[in-house]
Amino acid sequence: MSLYVGNLSYDVTREDLERVFAEYGDVKRVSLPTDRETGRPRGFAFVDMAAETQEDTVIESLDGAEWMGREMRVNKARPRDDARSSAGGGNGGNYRRTGF
Repeated sequence: MSLYVGNLSYDVTREDLERVFAEYGDVKRVSLPTDRETGRPRGFAFVDMAAETQEDTVIESLDGAEWMGREMRVNKARPRDDARSSAGGGNGGNYRRTGF
């Protein structure tokens, strides 16, 4: 299971996140999405911990904590919506239908 970490500073790095979350257990993976045009982090990340008990501890400890001048939001990540994530799913390749 992944943790969603929101309201992050745009200056945060993957290493910053690994260092903070490692205080609560083994970090398996950190994903820090960046803006396609600017290359700047988008203000959120996904962190995978080694055990679910570690995830619960992280949420209790860091959700609402101030870090790098921002109040972090930490919770369990929700699965992606299949209609949005599947290729061509939902509305025929994400093209808008206009009237007939």
